[in-house]
Amino acid sequence: MSNFGLIGKHIDYSFSKSYFTKKFENEGLSHSYQNFDINTIEEFPKIIKSISNLKGLNVTIPYKEVIMPFLDKLDETANIIGAVNTIKLTKKGKLIGYNTDYYGFKKSIIPYLKPNHKKALILGTGGASKAIAYALKQLGITYSYVSRATTNVANYTYDTLSEAIIKEHQIIINCTPLGTHPNVNDYPKIPYGAISKTHILFDLIYNPQETKFLSIGKQKGATICNGLNMLELQAEKAWEIWSHA
Repeated sequence: MSNFGLIGKHIDYSFSKSYFTKKFENEGLSHSYQNFDINTIEEFPKIIKSISNLKGLNVTIPYKEVIMPFLDKLDETANIIGAVNTIKLTKKGKLIGYNTDYYGFKKSIIPYLKPNHKKALILGTGGASKAIAYALKQLGITYSYVSRATTNVANYTYDTLSEAIIKEHQIIINCTPLGTHPNVNDYPKIPYGAISKTHILFDLIYNPQETKFLSIGKQKGATICNGLNMLELQAEKAWEIWSHA
């Protein structure tokens, strides 16, 4: 039996555990998948030492970037993105970091893209947002980051966003945790008055299925998409990495 799991913080809600447990049952595999809920990244090495026959890990908020120094090697794409959401343990015990978030996002947004979708706003600047930026670049879509404060990465803050900027950027992606269950009434404060039927609003959140961010977008006639399909696609990509010799 091989062991797999998820590294994160406050991850009781986790999609990954239920997804992989069901997958293993359906495919007749006697593997286990468990959540490793840790308060600081410094606890990570203890998990590696304490779990026998550990073959692979997923990584979620808030550790996608800070976990990188603990790894022996990074896949080229993960290195370019600067964030890891999948770890493979080799037969020699080496830890290799990958990023499958960008793949899941790219595959799930492509069906919605039209010729007017040339510019995007990425809400948030964490590890997930870096994977989104990489995917957008691959798709030839220019992007700008939005954050609470001006940084060398964020082009805009929520205070400086105008209706004109919203109109100019026909794709808006929420990479923040705002609106995640149980805080379902939270949402990114952007000028929703400028959202139109030509916009795509994409939320990486999957619980609830329709966040307030998406609900407001739907009211404005925008195309909306939550993060569930992206999660399933990135999970399958992770499994492909783990099960490949």
